Amino acid sequence: MCGPAAFVVLKALAFEGRGENKDAYDLFYVLKHVGNEVDEIADRLVPLLDAPEAARALEILARDFADTAGVGPRRVAEFLAGGPDDAMQADTVGLVREFLAAVETARRR
Repeated sequence: MCGPAAFVVLKALAFEGRGENKDAYDLFYVLKHVGNEVDEIADRLVPLLDAPEAARALEILARDFADTAGVGPRRVAEFLAGGPDDAMQADTVGLVREFLAAVETARRR
């Protein structure tokens, strides 16, 4: 068992290695439903950033969830809707962007 920040790191690494729809959905689910805001997970992630795996996880999120046509948002939509879903893909991109921005803010504190 691990906390949500470590889970995000592990799932991002798994997503890069396997690319499974479920891995993308798990990332989306944790960011959307664990804690009150993505800031809570971002705050927990900052102490992990000394580990190269955590930095790599952020790179994966930034790369694979950058836009609605990205592999991450498409896999979330495939898992939940069985195919493309513009609104779901946009929600996924927005959520990941919000999380990455929160990590940068938390890093500066």
